[in-house]
Amino acid sequence: MSHTPMTVLVVGATGSIGRLVVAESIARGHTTRALVRDAAKARRQLPAEAQLVVADVTRPETLPPAVADVDALVLTLGSDGSGHASPEAVDYAGVRNILTVLDGRTPRVALMTAIGVTSRSSVYDHLLDWKRRSERIVRAGGLSYTIVRPGWFDMNGPDEQRLVFLQGDERRSGTPDDGVISRAQIAQVLVQALTAPEAEGKTFELVAEAGPEPGDMGPLFAALAPDAPGALDAARDEANMPLGKEPQRVRDDLDAVRARAHA
Repeated sequence: MSHTPMTVLVVGATGSIGRLVVAESIARGHTTRALVRDAAKARRQLPAEAQLVVADVTRPETLPPAVADVDALVLTLGSDGSGHASPEAVDYAGVRNILTVLDGRTPRVALMTAIGVTSRSSVYDHLLDWKRRSERIVRAGGLSYTIVRPGWFDMNGPDEQRLVFLQGDERRSGTPDDGVISRAQIAQVLVQALTAPEAEGKTFELVAEAGPEPGDMGPLFAALAPDAPGALDAARDEANMPLGKEPQRVRDDLDAVRARAHA
């Protein structure tokens, strides 16, 4: 795979995955910009080489400097389900707000959501539905993207390092039985997807099983089915979230991002 250096913006940069994405991006030679709300706190958490930009995904007016001149975005947004960080405000609208302020830029996008995102389960207070809506708005945005749905974080054993890419989102128990993956490997997949042509336009679930790490992710990306052009959902996903039953504000957002993509 190509390792062409880029300017990469990591959104969700101080989260447990985002911090590793920042480090992985720097290690692979990219100029790496971290979107943070608190620069002093972030400086204690992130490598010195990271460029910090203070902004808030829930406040679109703060975002234009963060996306200026970026070649790629890694979106690892995550909410805690309360107040400022509700699933709708962060997991969904945060992604929408980033796409809205691109103003004609066409960066490569890697979005992290979650395994089981299509389950329609209310167990997580509709968190997964909002993550799925973030996937849909990325697909509608006309950008080159990869969407990664990792399994349960850091529950794999030391002998479980072999990456497995799945499609169809059929593992929906809501338990680690759905699959496990290390945070470090999630970060590696997200960053490597940015420079892998084989990963473009693809959505997959990411788990690790018994065996060694792969030396090259290219064949894993290449074996995936691409998402259908213009489709809201991923290849092989169950069609269980009808657009006509979506909230009007969500449909309006999709219409707006599609209009910008074709402007």
